[in-house]
Amino acid sequence: MPPKTPATLGDHLDQRVFDAIYSRALVYNTCWEDPAIDRQALAINPSDHMLVITSAGCNVLDYALVGPERIHAVDANPRQNALLELKLAGIRALEFEDFFAAFGHGYHPRMQSLYQQELRAELSDFARAFWDKRIRWFGHPRGSFYFHGLSGTVARAFRAYLKIRPRLATSIKDLFATRSLEEQRHIYDTRVDPLIWTKSLNWTLSRQFTMSMLGVPHPQRKEVQQQHSSGVAGFVREAIGYVFRQLPVWNNYFWTLYIYGRYTEHCCPEYLKADNFARLKAGAADCIALHSSTVVDFLKQQQTAISKFVLLDHMDWMSSYEPEALADEWEWILARARQDARIIFRSAHAAPKYLESLEIGPERERLPERLQFHPELAAELQAHDRVHTYAGFHIADVRT
Repeated sequence: MPPKTPATLGDHLDQRVFDAIYSRALVYNTCWEDPAIDRQALAINPSDHMLVITSAGCNVLDYALVGPERIHAVDANPRQNALLELKLAGIRALEFEDFFAAFGHGYHPRMQSLYQQELRAELSDFARAFWDKRIRWFGHPRGSFYFHGLSGTVARAFRAYLKIRPRLATSIKDLFATRSLEEQRHIYDTRVDPLIWTKSLNWTLSRQFTMSMLGVPHPQRKEVQQQHSSGVAGFVREAIGYVFRQLPVWNNYFWTLYIYGRYTEHCCPEYLKADNFARLKAGAADCIALHSSTVVDFLKQQQTAISKFVLLDHMDWMSSYEPEALADEWEWILARARQDARIIFRSAHAAPKYLESLEIGPERERLPERLQFHPELAAELQAHDRVHTYAGFHIADVRT
């Protein structure tokens, strides 16, 4: 068992701030994991029963389009499931144009009435109470739903920052208008990179409050600081530089949304495309079941074996401050995994120490004894990750 990292007073304060924010807010208004590489890693098939941490629900809907038997969307923050509930209600009740206005543009002039007449009755009690107070997020003609929630607040602040940096704003606009990688790289190198990385922005990115608003607890921030000589700001600069120098921007709906607060019909998640929306409405979304609980609490109640696990990055903070809880979670994952199960997860560290040191069960087995990792495949896929804000992407099969 890896030893607990002693928490400093600053750590306790950072954790209290993160807990206070997380326990009251919608953290993610969109998913920040690329489902295109997830699909390749998972090879989803019709017999699969999946456990997916919900986040904003975008990727749950993406996987549903492949046609697994069941997707269990699990999240300890019920507000994240409330967002997926609203999307599912919209898929069932709305026409595509209305749905895209709400979740593509982030603005619908009649969202209040659509909510009252078509969506509200489809929601659970918690989701109904949540959206009763917040459905106006979709209704501001100069705003966007995607400028709300914690990560949306940071995006809105960056948008305001660009208004006082017109040269940078123009350069970013030109960057997103490119249609060749060579031109894109040239604009980033000569017009964006020299202007954007100011001392004030680097300082802001290094604050735990900023990271908490983006859903990054302080143990993850420490992981980044430990492996990058320039700290969090240096890691972010390197990650963004890779995205805009190596990957085409014209299909990168993640960063397009972050900058503009809306998708376009040609640059958006799969669930926001008309044909895929029709498939979801016709029954593809019926495989989704929502669970507001921890992973362990869900698995304790689950009887059917799980064949695919999408665990995002939630294990990072547990490894530092709750290693016993992390060991317990892995025990339940392995207890409920089908013999051919595949597991994917992300990390702020390229090679988290707990993968080697964590001990599972009464026989105190190490994770590599129970899992077959595929680092070459993970590295190959991660090179094409359009988000690129995780240092580690991990793919593992359960050893039989």
